[in-house]
Amino acid sequence: MYWFFVLIAFLLAGIKTQKPKKYQKVSVIIPAYNEEDTVAKVIEVVKNVSFVDEIIVVNDGSTDNTEAEAIKAGAIVINHETNKGKGQALYTGYQKAECDIIAFIDADIYNLTSRKVEAIIKPILLGKAEITKTKFARESGRVTELTAKPLLNFFFPEISFEQPLSGQFAARKEVLKKINFEKDYGVDVGIVIDADVLGISIMEVDIGAIQHDMSPLSDLNMMANEVVRTIISRANKYGRVIMIDDIGYYIRMSIVGLTFVILGLFTIFFVKQVPLALGVLISIVGLIIAIYYIIKVIIKSIAMFRKKPKGNLLKSFIKIHFPMIISIIVLLLMISTFIGAAHFENGVLSIEPNSRNLIIYADDTPTDNSISVRGPYTIDTAIENESGEIRMPSEAMMTLGIKINDTIKIKSEIYTINETRPGEPNTLRLPLEVKKALNVESEDIIQDTRLKSIFAGTMISHDYDNNNTTLTENFVVYSRNVNASTFEVIVDNVSIAESDGIFNNGSTYYIAVNDEPVSSLNCTNNTNFTYENHDVRIIFKDTNSTSIKQFLKSDRGNFLNFDFEKNSK
Repeated sequence: MYWFFVLIAFLLAGIKTQKPKKYQKVSVIIPAYNEEDTVAKVIEVVKNVSFVDEIIVVNDGSTDNTEAEAIKAGAIVINHETNKGKGQALYTGYQKAECDIIAFIDADIYNLTSRKVEAIIKPILLGKAEITKTKFARESGRVTELTAKPLLNFFFPEISFEQPLSGQFAARKEVLKKINFEKDYGVDVGIVIDADVLGISIMEVDIGAIQHDMSPLSDLNMMANEVVRTIISRANKYGRVIMIDDIGYYIRMSIVGLTFVILGLFTIFFVKQVPLALGVLISIVGLIIAIYYIIKVIIKSIAMFRKKPKGNLLKSFIKIHFPMIISIIVLLLMISTFIGAAHFENGVLSIEPNSRNLIIYADDTPTDNSISVRGPYTIDTAIENESGEIRMPSEAMMTLGIKINDTIKIKSEIYTINETRPGEPNTLRLPLEVKKALNVESEDIIQDTRLKSIFAGTMISHDYDNNNTTLTENFVVYSRNVNASTFEVIVDNVSIAESDGIFNNGSTYYIAVNDEPVSSLNCTNNTNFTYENHDVRIIFKDTNSTSIKQFLKSDRGNFLNFDFEKNSK
């Protein structure tokens, strides 16, 4: 039997004991002014909360039996000889409380429950927040909606609590040391603002509906004045007035200057009716204004950030000036576009802005992307040992209707299409002979719309690979998109290609197998033929499409060429 007890002893010794969590003492402060009818009920409710260690009622100069009722209910009572205001009452309780966590609860709540009190304090006990404030359903809230929220949204847009003036809140005592207690009704919003600016975590908890006496209009007027004074005071203290007034003005003037720069550059490049000298003058004046006020923004911002608590200052700065910041970014990007297009050579400064082309296919033209942005492309010379290749950006290939490994015939010479080199997404590398034939030079900037006219007249062989069949279509590049016909090629009941291009009325077009003509079609008439054991059909479709592909007529070669064995070799 002894072995059993020995075994139990070893098991118990092997269990890792956990160090108990440090006990957190909780005090509840109840500010009260002439609340003899409700203060005892509030105290009784708080006493039923198991983790509350201390209840302090601050009797703020009451002239009724508030003190007696509070003592009778079992609370510690601290008296003010005169009415000093809610904020001073909270501060007095805070100073006297010997605890880790303090909860502040009004003395006039008729339907307070222990669950409501627990909801206020528990998030702090569990380490979820350093301060909790409440939101609840009630009939009033006029000061919140008409004064507090509009001003907070203006000066402190990062604060977005539903009820910033809730009245009931809790906090760790150590964080309250960092906060300035207002002496009046501004205390609630003051704590919320201080905590936000100082980066103290706040949680808003819902405690349901509460019932208390509605304040008369005269009291609401006083409360509104005190709330407004607190918010304005904090806005001035934390640099929000400077941020909106001085810095906001400087930012707006910076935008004016940058706008003048863009206006001047726009008139120089795109408005021929405006004299060059006027466009230059507008740009220079705008540049001076922009630089002057941007410097002032930087200096003022540095001074503000040095003097004020950091916290959420940057976040608030961005929220307040977000539209203007976006405007500045857009204007700077536009200006950088012009600067990026500047070239200095042999003592001559040349600015040649080039934009990309937005391509939108509104017809039935077969394409991988109905909307795309292409170009511009920079001409460069083909690298050594690539005299038979043209390296072309993928966007340019889409414009010309070709792909990698297609061939292009220029001045009787045939070149293979290849992809661009790494790091050169928009560089069009051409052999010297091709540059001469197309009349372009290195460093020329080519808009996507010009690509067709540059390559106009060249002959392209474009391949479609499907299973064991390779189909090659041959066409000449036309200088612009014109109305075209769409057709589908079907081999052995399998569609292997769909294309579109330009057919001339009355012309004949050869269809070949292994470069030997085996059939033909006239303009856009459907045709079919059989080659060995393959059944081939070419069907034209009634679509609305355009193309730059002018298919080869019979006098220039084969329109289509089939290789049924190429992919199986």
